[in-house]
Amino acid sequence: MRDTPDLPDAPGEAGRTALLLAGILLIAINLRPAIASVSPVLGTVRTALGLSAYGETALATIPVLCFAALAPLALPLQRRLGVERTTQFLLIALVAGLALRLLGNPPALYLGTALATAALAIGNVLLPAIVKRDFSHRVGLVTGLYVTALNAAAALASAIAVPLANEAGWRGALGFWLIPAIAAALIWLPQLRHGAHRLPLAHRTGAFRSLSRQKLAWQIALFMGMQSLGFYSILSWLPSILRAHGVSPVLAGLMLSSTMLIAIPVSLLTPAIAARRPDQRGLLLGVLALCAIGYGMILFAPRLLGWPAMLCIGAGQGAAFPLALTLIVLRSKDGTTAMGVSAFAQAVGYAISIAGPLGMGAIHAATGHWQPAILFLMATLVLATWGGLGAATNRTLSL
Repeated sequence: MRDTPDLPDAPGEAGRTALLLAGILLIAINLRPAIASVSPVLGTVRTALGLSAYGETALATIPVLCFAALAPLALPLQRRLGVERTTQFLLIALVAGLALRLLGNPPALYLGTALATAALAIGNVLLPAIVKRDFSHRVGLVTGLYVTALNAAAALASAIAVPLANEAGWRGALGFWLIPAIAAALIWLPQLRHGAHRLPLAHRTGAFRSLSRQKLAWQIALFMGMQSLGFYSILSWLPSILRAHGVSPVLAGLMLSSTMLIAIPVSLLTPAIAARRPDQRGLLLGVLALCAIGYGMILFAPRLLGWPAMLCIGAGQGAAFPLALTLIVLRSKDGTTAMGVSAFAQAVGYAISIAGPLGMGAIHAATGHWQPAILFLMATLVLATWGGLGAATNRTLSL
């Protein structure tokens, strides 16, 4: 048995499970605000710290770089520390990163963002594995709950960023999210003891090598990557696109927030719908069609069709992310496989998704217009469809 702090026992297994679920939801709440709170105030931060256009693009790109490069670290960390201790470690790193970027200089901002999003990269990998291990008979429900919590927090972060910045400066807008991060770290503490009651996730040597030889693993990774590319492109640049067409900064932040609010009920329902059927291809095509319609509205009539576009983008992207997570779990034989597939899909997928924020920013910087960047975003849906159709077919991965 692992040495753990002397923490009080929860009242029985039901209490331990409830506390675990509460911890999962609090972690989920912290998985997006560190990023979503930045884009609405990106112009303010740029002016305050004297960032160049490419420095601004670099700040928007750091999260997906960290997600791609550091997701595989979840496997050796989990092997060495166990799931519960690794999760506590990432929460402490998240708090440190959020605090560091408040020092108010570019190096601290970049380093703090990198540290915080490195922690999130590990959390992104571990949560599907924990769900598969501890809630294997309620995969759709628990995945829906934690993705809903994730989207709700992201929506709130986008909506209140500009008002908070107006009242307390950009540091106040970003520093506010230390509160739920500290709360999650405290709520997770009992798991350092309660984890001894749960089956450990075994380590399989050569997991990445084994998965890299399986076409299904690459298809899951491609779909994860392309939907992430779309999400982080919109998260990073939608307020700037809207402001370029005469929308006020406050309204642009609210419109971005609305896409995440719309995603809340969608993200709750999508995993349950997907888990009820062996094949998810019809659901996947409907999700990607919504994204395509939303992007098209932004391309051709951003002011006239702005709110309908938010509806389509919110529903499409709100379903795409939980569908990707659900596919990871459904296509995995067990919790260990789910963790390996999660790490593989997110490492490869987020490496692909770097092209979104970076590509859109570079295209805009080169042309001075947003239309070519939006056309680039629409073109990526072709690859999302190809990978998604393979991932949504009823097959199983094993290590």
